[in-house]
Amino acid sequence: MAKPAQVTQQAVPQVQPVELECADDGLALEMTRWLSHLRSERRLSPKTLEAYARDLRQYLEFLSAHWGTPVTLARFAALQATDVRAFMAMRRARAIGGRSLMRALAGLRSFGRFLEREGKGKIGALGAIRAPKIAKSLPKPIPVAAAKRFANADERAGEARDPWIFARDAAVMALLYGSGLRISEALSLRRRDVPKPGAGDVLIVTGKGNKTRMVPVLQNVLALISDYVAICPHPLPAEGPIFVGARGGPLKARIIQLTMARLRGALGLPDSATPHALRHSFATHLLSRGGDLRAIQELLGHASLSTTQIYTGIDTERLLEVYRAAHPRA
Repeated sequence: MAKPAQVTQQAVPQVQPVELECADDGLALEMTRWLSHLRSERRLSPKTLEAYARDLRQYLEFLSAHWGTPVTLARFAALQATDVRAFMAMRRARAIGGRSLMRALAGLRSFGRFLEREGKGKIGALGAIRAPKIAKSLPKPIPVAAAKRFANADERAGEARDPWIFARDAAVMALLYGSGLRISEALSLRRRDVPKPGAGDVLIVTGKGNKTRMVPVLQNVLALISDYVAICPHPLPAEGPIFVGARGGPLKARIIQLTMARLRGALGLPDSATPHALRHSFATHLLSRGGDLRAIQELLGHASLSTTQIYTGIDTERLLEVYRAAHPRA
């Protein structure tokens, strides 16, 4: 087995050194420097960095097995389009979806561009590969009445849990729907970030890429959060997370996901009724009531308007359903 390549922490202090058994020291160093670049200059989220690193590692492992030798920086720079297509075909044969394949290709291209900027070779093969097709699907919002019921703690009256747990979960879900937050944004809020009822009506949240934005928060949502804080048995310091788990540590997204899974069964909703669907519902319901698309873009924290425009498709589809149901000739 080839000796694992390792990069010293002093060489690239921004990220953990990459260790590779399938590549030489030079390639491991460039991979570490690339991840550091993505983190410090591109400001990619930790999850995106993790996915890019995993995709590149999988590709290097594939190449090492494909070529029968550890991958060197020089050999990688001389990649052929067939080497990339073979990897994509292998991943597709393992039932990897189009979005994951597209992300993997985007990561490989990013690494290739980084090597080119650093003068380590021009990898034209990566640009010659056509991106996989992705089946277009619209987000599935939750009906208004059902979205409101997720924020009602009384819906879980039959569960053997402490009342403060019910109050906490209702407050989180009300915040997701009322302000259109990602679950990670809601759970990263500190107590000092959330005003008391009547003392403010905005939140400063940190989204993808550590970008901050200002979003409105409803007074009834603040009241639900205040009710939870009042009965929470754990200390909630100003600099600590406002939403905590059963033992007092930071609340995990999985807890809210499981809570919504139980509730959607009771409410007769499909599996698409997830915490992120509350964010979709926020955007869709605003748009259906005449909300400005660019304003919704700002509220959601989308970098591109094209990302927000997907919600216009939902609204159009809803209008067509109404037309088909109501028009006598439809």
